Amino acid sequence: MREFLKHWSPRVETQSDLRQAGALPYAIVEGRVAFLLVTSRRSGKWIFPKGAIEPDMKPWESAALEALEEAGVSGTIEQQPIGSYRASVGADGVALVDVDLYPLLVTQQLDTWREQGQRLRHWATLSESKRLLTDPALGRLAQRLHTRLIPN
Repeated sequence: MREFLKHWSPRVETQSDLRQAGALPYAIVEGRVAFLLVTSRRSGKWIFPKGAIEPDMKPWESAALEALEEAGVSGTIEQQPIGSYRASVGADGVALVDVDLYPLLVTQQLDTWREQGQRLRHWATLSESKRLLTDPALGRLAQRLHTRLIPN
């Protein structure tokens, strides 16, 4: 049942305390889109930076902060999400939250950052990102952004 719910993501309104914000960090290098992935602390799986929405911040501001803390990058964050996905959270991974993912055009990458010792970061092309990301919904969101940036 947990596996089924992990991949089931209907369009429903979710309580604000059950929503998180995430960043979809990207850069365009020589006409190609590269995405920045990080590993989760709990499972070590490749994901995009995400976390709780800070009470005094807009969701996209929280997403940008997560990218800075988890991946050591900053840049221009969009105020509209590219989409959302459902993720499990908590120590046992049973609770589910909806995560709105905000595109972040990376303009600065730090050599040291807050969660550097707790996570890995990796720049990847779209095809590699889709292979590395465990959650297919994340790959679909990366594909959506890629198609918007490089329409062909």
